[in-house]
This record gives sequence, C-alpha cells and structure tokens, in this order.
Amino acid sequence: MKYLIVGLGNIGPEYQNTRHNIGFEVLDAFARASNAVFEVGRYGAVATVKVKGRALLLLKPSTYMNLSGKAVSYWMQREKIELANLLVVVDDLALPFGTIRMRAKGSDGGHNGLKNINELLGTQAYARVRVGIGNGFPRGGQIDYVLGHWTEDEEQGLPAITEHCSKMIESFALVGVERTMNAYNNFKLE
Repeated sequence: MKYLIVGLGNIGPEYQNTRHNIGFEVLDAFARASNAVFEVGRYGAVATVKVKGRALLLLKPSTYMNLSGKAVSYWMQREKIELANLLVVVDDLALPFGTIRMRAKGSDGGHNGLKNINELLGTQAYARVRVGIGNGFPRGGQIDYVLGHWTEDEEQGLPAITEHCSKMIESFALVGVERTMNAYNNFKLE
C-alpha cells in the first residue's frame, strides 16, 4: 500500500520557520523520527518512510504554495497513488494556534495551496490535517502574519504539534481517516 503525504509550504530560506510552512515542519519532524532523508525530485523534495508494510511517500512541493497541485498531481500519477491514500498537511487561520484537525474532505477555506490542489485534482475529497496558526493580525495584515515567523511562545509549542501530527500521519496509513479523526482530533496544545 502506497500513501502520499504532502506538507505544504514555500521553498527558500526566507520562508523557513514561518507559519505558512508548518506542513514542511511536520514532514521534516516525521522524516527525522524515521531516519528518512529528503532528496530533490521533480516538483519537490521527497522521502520514503515504511510503516508496518506501508510505503509513505513524503512530499514537500518546490512549486511554491499557489501551485502545490502541480506537485501533488505529478507524484500521485507517477506513483499510482489512489485519492483515498492522499493526506495534505496545511496551516489554517481559522483554527487557534495549537489546534489540530483532520478532515476527510472539505473546501479550501481560502488557502491558495488547497485551492490549487482542488483545481488540479478536480475534487475536494481527500484527507487533510489542518494545523491551527491562529489569526492574531490586524485588518489587512493576513499576508504578513501567515508569512511571519513564529513567536517565541509558539516555537515552544511546535515540537508537541509536530509530534501529534506525526502520530496522525502514521494512524492515517494504518487505520484510515475516520478512526484517526476519532482518536486524534481532540488535541489542544496546553
């Protein structure tokens, strides 16, 4: 069984440790815990992690956020991965920082990365992990906030967040989206 686990973010040093790149941070932590190493591939950096007989292809698109669908579509076709085995990890302004929710499907919620994936796949019916980044910004300040760096307090919470997301990824591959939502959607950073 093959799975495609996509962490959304933007490439380049200026985007490291920004809220918009939480998808990259989650996949980096998951790969580190499994001693997997990312290699540059077409449309992104990829690594493979084996979990109890399942192959998880981790993808950090290099297409920039707004064109994430290009990378997702390419790797799904290349590796012949079914839509049911796709999981996208994404930042979410609508959720408070430290809140994590898995969904089996859903709208893009104004997120340009999800919007592009929906367009290129022709569906919204794929699983995603929405990692709350909060919305503590003044009117008109959304872009600066999303592309802004974590605060010191937020940085202290990131290891617990990436660890919980890693458990969700593993559970998704082992028992599926519904059971993972039931087991893990109650997380709230203390």
